[in-house]
Amino acid sequence: MSRQLHLARAIGTSAQLLTGARDDHDAIVSAAAGASFVLLGEASHGTHEFYRERAQITKRLIQEQRFDAVAIEGDWPDAFRVHNFVNGRSSERDTVDALAEFQRFPQWMWRNADVLDFVGWLRAHNERRAPEERVGFYGLDLYSMHRSTAAVLAYLDRVDAAAAARARRRYACFEELSGDPHSYGYEAQLGLTRSCEDEVVAQLVEMQRRRADLALRDGIAADDEQLAAEQNALVVQNAERYYREQFGRRVNTWNLRDTHMVETLEAVARHLARRNRGKVVVWAHNSHLGDARATDVAARGELNVGQLVRERHGDATLAVGFTTYHGTVSAASEWDAPVERKRVRPALDGSYEALFHAVGAERFLLDLRQLGEVTAGLVEPRLERAIGVIYKPETERWSHYFEASLPRQFDFVLHFDETRAVEPLERTAHWEAGELPETYPHGL
Repeated sequence: MSRQLHLARAIGTSAQLLTGARDDHDAIVSAAAGASFVLLGEASHGTHEFYRERAQITKRLIQEQRFDAVAIEGDWPDAFRVHNFVNGRSSERDTVDALAEFQRFPQWMWRNADVLDFVGWLRAHNERRAPEERVGFYGLDLYSMHRSTAAVLAYLDRVDAAAAARARRRYACFEELSGDPHSYGYEAQLGLTRSCEDEVVAQLVEMQRRRADLALRDGIAADDEQLAAEQNALVVQNAERYYREQFGRRVNTWNLRDTHMVETLEAVARHLARRNRGKVVVWAHNSHLGDARATDVAARGELNVGQLVRERHGDATLAVGFTTYHGTVSAASEWDAPVERKRVRPALDGSYEALFHAVGAERFLLDLRQLGEVTAGLVEPRLERAIGVIYKPETERWSHYFEASLPRQFDFVLHFDETRAVEPLERTAHWEAGELPETYPHGL
């Protein structure tokens, strides 16, 4: 018997088969009892099973382990509109309207049927809770420089006219320069125009120093508004640097982005801790949440959310990864292109996904914390697949695989042998026509 087959059989013996029953995730929910941060990954940004399973796990964490917030790999203003909706503070009655801010590419990441269902569930859950016990919904990303600038000004216009005037003078720096953040970053990095760095830093520092003074009034809603304004100012500061660094070394932008995500995550946790709360579920890609020290990107000096949260919070962190062998996925062919329903090629030999396929089970959960033959057999680095918002099957090996040690990345992994594309709320002609034949790309 080959070593690979022997390990696959051992995994089959140790794994818990997923049947769709409520107790599928008992091991994860139980392990989360002592955690402050549960990181729920995904191997692609467009797979229905990953979204559905994360939602099911998150519901149980909220109900049984009293988790207080969901933080997503999405922009702060977009997610805060959802936050207000699920907390009953917005005029929207329709869950679809609550997701309306997610207009930046890739819209389908958060404007999809599975997120719609979860947000509707969260609104209904919160309606049965006292205001101080309601669950929040927050965005961790930093791409919303202009919208976050507008949000800071709108907030200050309501609470402090003089502070709003100072902020306008500072943020006017961007108006004097190129309106496009990428063009601004290029010109500022090359010294073709001046940087707005000093202005955005000064604005954030002022808001942090005057945190207590800027609240509209006592109460949870006012406290949340002040948090949102301060975080939007942080987004502007870090996005300004991010767009400048795009034209420097790539590792800087990756590290800056993930460090910003952790800063935001910890700010949310501190905000909730003032109410004796602060347990947060994070939804993001495996590449952000699986400890980077266990992957080949560490050699390039890259870090990520999973690494930073583990380093800072240790055993209070629980990380869960997801894998698939084949199926379909919602993804684009290039940046800003329409979403398509693409066929995911069978995983490459030598990958974790191919090994899990050899187990012969449709879907299963594996506890990677258990010492023994299985974990020992999985520690040696293998290929691991990562499909982002773009999927290029024609360059599969170079575009979508990296080397990793799965048990060092995650505490648990859920494998779904065949998966299907997440359903966008706006089904384009490209998506509807996108189901490819089994013989793609060879046509045999």
